[in-house]
Amino acid sequence: MVGLFKYPKRELRKLLKKGEYDKAIALGKSLESEYSEDHDFMFIMGSIFFIVDDAKKALPYFEKAFQLDKKDIETLTLKTNVHLALQQKAEAIDCCERIIDLDPKNSEAQELLDKLESL
Repeated sequence: MVGLFKYPKRELRKLLKKGEYDKAIALGKSLESEYSEDHDFMFIMGSIFFIVDDAKKALPYFEKAFQLDKKDIETLTLKTNVHLALQQKAEAIDCCERIIDLDPKNSEAQELLDKLESL
């Protein structure tokens, strides 16, 4: 039973690794209602859209993934990049501050925060 439950996410990852983004998006969309409360699924879908340079579509997935796991620095990092791509400076600053709250030694987030605040 457990293998069947994990299979769709595994398939999404395989398609992502192969660069078959259109197929991954189609599969993800077909599974979305079933996995809407699954952090990993939301993270994968956000990543797919970010890879294909569709930050606007990636953002809701990263936001949902973050709601499901408020301590996931990787999600916050990608969410920061999406906000930067969408030229949403205040939101990117907020993400950097959240990363630093979770990981005070995160120099990458601190450097980006300093840079954004100086603009």
